[in-house]
Amino acid sequence: MDHTQTQPKRPPYGIIAVLMVGAFIAFLNNTLLNIALPSIMKELEIEASTVQWLTTGFMLVNGILIPTTAHLIQKYSVRRLFLSAMALFTIGTIIAGTAHIFPVLLAGRMMQASGSAILMPVLMNVMLVSFPVEKRGAAMGVFGLILMFAPAIGPTLSGWIIEHYDWRMLFHFVTPIAIIVILLGVFLIKDKKEKVNIHLDFISLVESSIGFGGILYGFSSAGSKGWDNPLVYGTIIIGVVFLIAFILRQTKQERPMLNFKVYKYPMFALSSAITMIVNMAMFSGMILLPIYVQNIRGISPMDAGLLLLPGAILMSLMSPITGKLFDKFGGRVLAIIGLAITTVTTFLFSQLELHTTYTHLIILYSVRSLGMSMVMMPVSTNGLNQLPARFYPHGTAMNNTMNQVAGAIGTALMVTIMSNHTATRAKELAADAKASMGNLTAPPTADALAEMKQQIMMQSMLDGINYSFVVAAGIAAVALVLAFFIKRAKQAEDPENLQPASKPVTPKLAEN
Repeated sequence: MDHTQTQPKRPPYGIIAVLMVGAFIAFLNNTLLNIALPSIMKELEIEASTVQWLTTGFMLVNGILIPTTAHLIQKYSVRRLFLSAMALFTIGTIIAGTAHIFPVLLAGRMMQASGSAILMPVLMNVMLVSFPVEKRGAAMGVFGLILMFAPAIGPTLSGWIIEHYDWRMLFHFVTPIAIIVILLGVFLIKDKKEKVNIHLDFISLVESSIGFGGILYGFSSAGSKGWDNPLVYGTIIIGVVFLIAFILRQTKQERPMLNFKVYKYPMFALSSAITMIVNMAMFSGMILLPIYVQNIRGISPMDAGLLLLPGAILMSLMSPITGKLFDKFGGRVLAIIGLAITTVTTFLFSQLELHTTYTHLIILYSVRSLGMSMVMMPVSTNGLNQLPARFYPHGTAMNNTMNQVAGAIGTALMVTIMSNHTATRAKELAADAKASMGNLTAPPTADALAEMKQQIMMQSMLDGINYSFVVAAGIAAVALVLAFFIKRAKQAEDPENLQPASKPVTPKLAEN
């Protein structure tokens, strides 16, 4: 068999370093915005079901564009892809930073996402082809340490900026750093790429866009329109139909945009399912917790950011440790322990009260972060390890696509559940309050009525958040059950009938 992809003698650390800095900026910008959502809701006078589009819209664009990255990695050099991605990200950051209405802000976020969608798969593919299987866990651990540093400083930095400046400063802060990264890429990344004559299938792009977009739009709209609205279930049905058509088309193409043949490898399929489920639970918490601590508890943005800091630092520190543990013990033990912790702590978040202590929230979020850190990278790496080398770009693109789509659907679903349950509980509490007022000897004062209305709003929103965390815990429990079926993956042989017609597609990386 022709082993056309060989490991470099020495990994191209210069290229990897620049790519990691670019990916770090994209990760940092995403976590910066979570703490800012309540402030954006207040200033732009929008509801949670609307502001969550800044997160779900970002992930939607990622989910639509990431399937094209396997094609892009095959056709273009790392240099060209990186500079194009960073340029899109920077332009989007500038647009978002100057926005004074929500549509402009959302447009800027989506342009950021178009750049971010390219960055991560390119970096992951470079990492996979640069390190042998036996060293990949440790390499991915260091990679995770650097990228997890962004969530570690993001919330606290965001809280400090929002307390002292306008939330738009979050984007103004990122812009000069992104420009510097572009300049570093111009001078440091010098890889060559043989010309590959392949073309992107436009029909596949349309099918995947309508498929993923329709499903996500339906889930996102249910929070404000209700599940029985024709627009909600209609767009979900249309999305499912186009997604099925997209999958069928990919299985028949010689060069599919998203290669579903990777799911023939059982450990990859299992790891993909687990990480998708975990993403649904994880992203929901990233939206719900800032809403709770700021809107219900009245905690300042700075303190809200500090609340998330220990957990994020813990995830950063654990990343290289779990990488080495993965190399020694495999992904099964880590995934079971991590998912057990994640499931229990997510359920405990469903017991929040109006006066839950700040210390309790910090400890609970930190332990949940510890569980998450033991799952994502080990499970993903174990699945990718089973793929033949030429499937790395496709496996990476598939993982990133499905994780983004799952995270977006999970976020939209949890916010929808929260909004619907909040509305239901508000009606129930208002009815109870009305009944209790009927027994009063004198009608309540205007101040008493206003205070009662405020209490009903706070309690109903709290109940909605708690109910959403119950659902998230159930989702995490499904992943825990699946983790028991993980086995240590060995790289599969590439069968003769799956050999590509032309020379494979790994970018040639030049050492700096």
